[in-house]
Amino acid sequence: MTAALLAGLLAGYGIAIPVGAVGTYLVSLAARTSLRTGVSAALGVATADGLYALAAVLGGSALASALRPALGPLRWGCVLVLTALAAWGAARAVRQYRGRRLTARTASPPPGALRAYAALLGITLLNPTTVIYFAALVLGSQGGSGAGAAEQAVFVTAAFAASASWQVLLAGGGALLGRALTGHRGRLVTALVASGVMTALALRMALTPG
Repeated sequence: MTAALLAGLLAGYGIAIPVGAVGTYLVSLAARTSLRTGVSAALGVATADGLYALAAVLGGSALASALRPALGPLRWGCVLVLTALAAWGAARAVRQYRGRRLTARTASPPPGALRAYAALLGITLLNPTTVIYFAALVLGSQGGSGAGAAEQAVFVTAAFAASASWQVLLAGGGALLGRALTGHRGRLVTALVASGVMTALALRMALTPG
């Protein structure tokens, strides 16, 4: 049981700690909205990680074999999603910045907690890094083969908890950043930097062979 707990924690932190496009978007979202929205989005990321961990322990090597043909389409799907998010985020930030400067109109309402959760869940499920990571986990038979139902449940729960704790930490950092950057210009810069990072990561993903 202890081994399953440690394996799950290592798996969850292993996929969560490297801050890529999803983590960048999470921080940016929390900075522009609120801690509640950021935490909801963080739980969406962690839910996707937990679902892949569950699929890993239940699917075995058959899951990894089934995932291989889909990795290419998933990668391109993620490229398109990231590019669209980057463009939408930059355009929205510029539009709101100009609107505040030129008119007295109120800004559009920020995304709610449920919408943020669903959006980050979907983005993470399309993230090929997550797919490849848990496919490799399956191929290595860590937490999948030879383990009983209790050990599998502990593994999945630990992976979810580890991912959730890290993503919530990122959301908290984004919320603090949002409080620090209270001016319109600061929020514009935050959104544009996040969009730039997501665009660069999408381009690198598109140019990576395989």
